Amino acid sequence: MTAISVSGLLTFTIAIVVFFAGSGINNAIPQLRAWNIPEAVTGGLLAALATFAAYKLLDTEIGFALGARDMLLLYFFTGIGLNARLDDLLAGGRPLVILLALTIGFLIIQNLVALGSVALLGLPEGLTVFLGSASLIGGHGTTIAWAPLISERFGVANALEVGIAVATLGLVVASLAGGPIARHLITRYKLKAPPGNEAVVGLPGHPGHPAADEISHVNLLRTVLVLNVAILIAFALEEVVEMTGLKLPMFVVCLLVGIVLTNTVPRLLPRLQWPTRTRALALVSDLALNIFLAMSLMSMQLWTIGGLGLVLVLVLAVQTVVAVAYIIFVVFPLMGRDYQAAVISAGFTGISLGATPTAIANMTAVTKTHGPAPRAFIILPLVSAFFIDIVNAAVIGFLAR
Repeated sequence: MTAISVSGLLTFTIAIVVFFAGSGINNAIPQLRAWNIPEAVTGGLLAALATFAAYKLLDTEIGFALGARDMLLLYFFTGIGLNARLDDLLAGGRPLVILLALTIGFLIIQNLVALGSVALLGLPEGLTVFLGSASLIGGHGTTIAWAPLISERFGVANALEVGIAVATLGLVVASLAGGPIARHLITRYKLKAPPGNEAVVGLPGHPGHPAADEISHVNLLRTVLVLNVAILIAFALEEVVEMTGLKLPMFVVCLLVGIVLTNTVPRLLPRLQWPTRTRALALVSDLALNIFLAMSLMSMQLWTIGGLGLVLVLVLAVQTVVAVAYIIFVVFPLMGRDYQAAVISAGFTGISLGATPTAIANMTAVTKTHGPAPRAFIILPLVSAFFIDIVNAAVIGFLAR
């Protein structure tokens, strides 16, 4: 087996090429655009298949340096925080509570499905958490964190491999299902974006559109400066947060710092030009999200799934059917049956089967076509990247007793 390690700069460059490849495919296949499949998802999956072919046919394992990907995630979530005005947060209070309750409810259902699958298929008891919320709602990070404990406690030697495989499959399904779900809801109920909202992330992609052209280098540099300052503050506060006992991912700290800054600095310095809801911030957020997602998908090692059998595919198929039914018949109605609810439904696919960036990418693809939904971009990250991690950790701990 030949191993090839791709450097950081080359990885970043390949990710850009992957995005443009996905964009070209989406333009060539109208159905992909109609289903709101993100360009980075199309290109990323194609690249992942290419590395899989290299592994199988050429006996070559390709690995990518992903340091830049982690930084892009910080830029993206800081941008989400900078767009979170206090008025919107107050207005989103009730929907936030409802979405949190719906997510907790689904987390329980997902683990019940996992328990039933383990019992029916005669699988080792220790795999329950990795067929449920640890790998699907928690994603790769949660899987890696809990795998050593599960392996030791239940004697499951391949717990990590199973968890990574489920998380990878879930990420693929979530990336492909969110857009079509939103399109179905928007079409069926004839929904439209409310007028007067600026894009939080996801500027229209076609050239010549006014929203895509009204950006200057000065506005862009000012936006990057504010983002950098916010991220530096988040790094400075990292130790303070750890002292409280909370184990928050750095991107969540960046999100919270962005929220605090955007609701204090403009009030203290009213003459200071601030990037909230500007096209420059939407552009930077869009760029960070797309390259992050392209890197995440193109670096998937699909060959780790092949040796684990069809059982995982069967369980994930059941989890997917349950998730889609829950989104259409529970999440969408209880979130208001309006356009914002349809966008949140696309994002909930990412929460339930993939990861927070996947959820945001799904919503971005929908809003690029149908119009902005600012409230969705505020409440969903708070639920999926903050509150639900705490609940998920408690549930995993209970299942791993």
